[in-house]
Amino acid sequence: MNALAGAVAVDRDPVFRAAQLMLLLNVLAQTQPGGADIERLAVFDFLAEHPLLLARQEDDPDRVRLRLAGFDDAALSYASAVQRFVGRRLRLPADLAWLIARGLATGSAEGRVRYRITDAGRRLAGSFRSMYAAAYTDAARIVVGRLGRASDRRLRESLRQWLAVGAR
Repeated sequence: MNALAGAVAVDRDPVFRAAQLMLLLNVLAQTQPGGADIERLAVFDFLAEHPLLLARQEDDPDRVRLRLAGFDDAALSYASAVQRFVGRRLRLPADLAWLIARGLATGSAEGRVRYRITDAGRRLAGSFRSMYAAAYTDAARIVVGRLGRASDRRLRESLRQWLAVGAR
């Protein structure tokens, strides 16, 4: 994570991961009401958790905003970006199922299964008041704003580049 989220152990907490996912789905509902498939969610979620991989140039206008929110590219989590992405991607189906089982998200088959937040999920996500929730939401807005309209191919190619940077 970053300085606001604390130790890597939060990655192992399904409730924490589900809360992050609700925040992301809430951001997506504002710009992509049709939802997103699991591959896009995986990329958006990972980059919202590690937004300085996306805003890595010192002159990037979002970089200062993200740094002030507590994101730090020198954090331990950036040293293992590939492993963290793969681990998070593998947990994502269970996290989505957790949200769906509780009525906080839905999945609908439209070619690929697309996931959306429900009204109950939106209310719950809107009630989160921690500094981390605010920082993650801000990062998610930046990520979705920059990549929401990217093609699947461009998103995959860009992810490879960001993960290579994170592995250095």
